[in-house]
Amino acid sequence: MKKQILLNAFNMNCVGHINHGLWTHPRDRSAEYNTLQYWTDQAKLLERGLFDGLFIADIIGVYDIYGGGIDVTAREAVQLPVNEPTVLVSAMAAVTRHLGFGLTVNVHNEAPSTFARRLSTLDHLTGGRVGWNVVTGYLDSAHRGQGSGALPAHDRRYDYADEYMDVLYKLWEGSWGDAAVRRDPAARVFADPAHIRPVSHRGEYFDVAGFHLAEPSIQRTPVLYQAGASGRGRAFAGRHAECVFISARDRASAREAGRAIRAEAVAAGRRPDDVKIFVGLAVIPGRTQAEAEEKRAEYLRYASPEAGLAHFSASTGIDFAAYGLDDPIPYGQGNAIQSANAAAARRGLTKRDLLAELGLGGRYAVLTGDAVTVADELQAWVEEGEVDGFNLSRIVVPESFSDFIDLVVPELQDRGLYKTAYADGSLRRKLFAEGDRLPERHAAHAFRHSAGLNGPSV
Repeated sequence: MKKQILLNAFNMNCVGHINHGLWTHPRDRSAEYNTLQYWTDQAKLLERGLFDGLFIADIIGVYDIYGGGIDVTAREAVQLPVNEPTVLVSAMAAVTRHLGFGLTVNVHNEAPSTFARRLSTLDHLTGGRVGWNVVTGYLDSAHRGQGSGALPAHDRRYDYADEYMDVLYKLWEGSWGDAAVRRDPAARVFADPAHIRPVSHRGEYFDVAGFHLAEPSIQRTPVLYQAGASGRGRAFAGRHAECVFISARDRASAREAGRAIRAEAVAAGRRPDDVKIFVGLAVIPGRTQAEAEEKRAEYLRYASPEAGLAHFSASTGIDFAAYGLDDPIPYGQGNAIQSANAAAARRGLTKRDLLAELGLGGRYAVLTGDAVTVADELQAWVEEGEVDGFNLSRIVVPESFSDFIDLVVPELQDRGLYKTAYADGSLRRKLFAEGDRLPERHAAHAFRHSAGLNGPSV
């Protein structure tokens, strides 16, 4: 049986997400991001295409590195304005039955206890279709805007996230036992207090004492996504992540990144296939190769490479506006996204190179062609790049997704590379064909209620 491709639509609760400038295209609806119908229409479309999930990115700061301000960011709507992602889910869940929702929430956003309750609530309301993209943040503007001072050092952000995860596991996995909820009207017992225990945690960053406020949801812990590609980020993924989102411009680099992440999972006592690898791609399909190329040429007329460069400035912490087209760029580790800095440094990219690569306003590899050509490429990414699936970025909404569904999905299905119907069950069960909850080999197992019902509180 052939390995079937996993697919997420990659979007954000904003106008300009990855492929910047395309909001000016006459067929683009992204400026309707602040309406419910935009999201419910998209959810129904993606479920028609049997997508595994809608992966929603987020930031809590602004891109203010390029030119020392937000001039380009604001004019081109480079993830500004940006609305909160989790509030979208209930409406989309109401019009779908199977589509999963990967929600990006920064660990510095709020206290673990209130965040745990919100995700448990959404997991209940969706019937177990929620995932969480764990991010530590990389924007100094986010910390300044929240009144938290300067952005902590890169590795310290992961130290904070590791402890945040421990508190969440104690809440999601340890506070309520499986026998806690009885729903017994005759005995007047909804929940048995003997099977509910308080969380007790005292660490470097958190001092928590209290109960998880939500009863256990189908998955308890949502499916855990993560996107860190630095050494510290890979170690974090090895312990926690079930799905890792990588940026790779070719199959060889995807294979290298995926193997490194899976090796970290094995070092953490897990299996290599406990981690699904998703790579970010943009796809421009057509009924013929010529039609796809014509569509790409049309899109290029509306895209903004400079807006893409403003986005990349924030990712690297480098103000590219300060350099000439062919000036050497002083890449270094910095305190933003280390993997983005390192990848650009390895290739010695100049500003001219970057603007050329950002022709469509985004940094992801772009596949352009008829259904056979696109399917060939996707199959090669899976077989040679050793990825499990793709986060497909939008170029023009909704046609980037509808064209893929109408043209490419049938070709993948004919090859046996894509499902023809959804499996039943939670998002985790659909992705891994195992149980609804994290397996015992995951780090969360040590915090489960069953690990010490009669022992000290976790």
